[in-house]
Amino acid sequence: MKPIVAIVGRPNVGKSTLFNKLVGERAAIVDNQPGVTRDRLYRETEWSGTEFVLVDTGGLEPRNNEFMMSNIKKQAEVAMLEASVIIFLVEAKAGITALDEEIATILRRKNKPVIVVVNKVDNLQKQNDDLYEFWGLGFDDMIPVSAEHKINLGDMLDSVIGHIEKLEIPEEEDGLKLAIIGRPNAGKSSLTNRLCGAERVIVSDIAGTTRDAIDTSFEYNDEKYVIIDTAGIRRKSKIEEDLEYYSVLRAMKSINRADVAVMMLDAVEGLTDQDKRIVGMAHENKKPTIICVNKWDLVEKDGKTLKTFEEELRAELPFLSYAPIIFISALTGQRVLKILETAKYIYDEYTKRISTGLLNTVLKDAIAVNEAPTRKGRAIKINYATQISSAPPRFALFCNHPDLLHFSYIRYIENKFREAFGFDGCPIEIVVNKKNDE
Repeated sequence: MKPIVAIVGRPNVGKSTLFNKLVGERAAIVDNQPGVTRDRLYRETEWSGTEFVLVDTGGLEPRNNEFMMSNIKKQAEVAMLEASVIIFLVEAKAGITALDEEIATILRRKNKPVIVVVNKVDNLQKQNDDLYEFWGLGFDDMIPVSAEHKINLGDMLDSVIGHIEKLEIPEEEDGLKLAIIGRPNAGKSSLTNRLCGAERVIVSDIAGTTRDAIDTSFEYNDEKYVIIDTAGIRRKSKIEEDLEYYSVLRAMKSINRADVAVMMLDAVEGLTDQDKRIVGMAHENKKPTIICVNKWDLVEKDGKTLKTFEEELRAELPFLSYAPIIFISALTGQRVLKILETAKYIYDEYTKRISTGLLNTVLKDAIAVNEAPTRKGRAIKINYATQISSAPPRFALFCNHPDLLHFSYIRYIENKFREAFGFDGCPIEIVVNKKNDE
């Protein structure tokens, strides 16, 4: 699990500027396939070899001029709950404002590392005397920066990494780890309770790897399972349940730790952009995924309802063509245990390896049926393939002109690998390398 570093502060102190300067060209590469919503406010980045997730809470600000203090308090509450380290951004020229003090009060409520970063300090020597008042916010770390001109950002990041290195990460519990993700009120809590209350299920609470998190472990058919981080499910959060940012951030943390992602959709409300955003994270993190259409008992059905629903879902989520779809009712228990059986099956698929010889037999047959098309007057010859890793399954193709091999042909090879070897429920990654001519 990569630690989360949240940037918190009132409007117009430069949160988004700082975020953009820090991630720069190191921003995580997101999938460019259609259907993935990309308006996100977090990026994976690194400093001095330490990877972390940087979050810009500026996205919670309303898009109008009537800024409500309650929204700023919410963003500080979210950071307090979810972040490993908090960057509390203030502005040098404005000094400490009433809203800064409100945010500071919220951030002091729990024992989270907070770094007060005083922005818009273009001349460190000249303005040094004006910075002392910010110690009055009550935090141990205070660093002046200019986000716009990238002044002193290295010292700030050194302080962030110093706090990350002190974090205690408990050992993970044994068992297949399931992240039940989805929008609020999609039925995550009902599914958790149904699974834990099922026949032959033994329930115990264990500490999670993140503060204030609770994982739920249980056994079914002699197999161990862990539902990751049910803290936000089993006890009511202080944050409003419909706060989109909060649900996305919690899903991101759970996905990072999971072996299998279980995406809950509301059959009555249908697929939303937020659903796409959340399940898109599982795809981008290369996690095996199950799509669970919940509240199926509430849908009026005829002989074609299920098939039509599934076809529409596939059309809306083309990047998840590999994910099995299960229609369930967490309330009645309809087909919920099939989730556990499917999760175990697709995780086995996710971790399996194919021998190089067998892989190349399938590759050779695929090329014989459909050769790679000539591009720019050059014939493309794929020499061989090999599996370079599992969990997720990654394959390397070696050819004479890797830069000319079209993505559609790579997708064709992927489909042939799936036909031959399965990999049901799993994202597959194929990289193309140049063959060494020695």
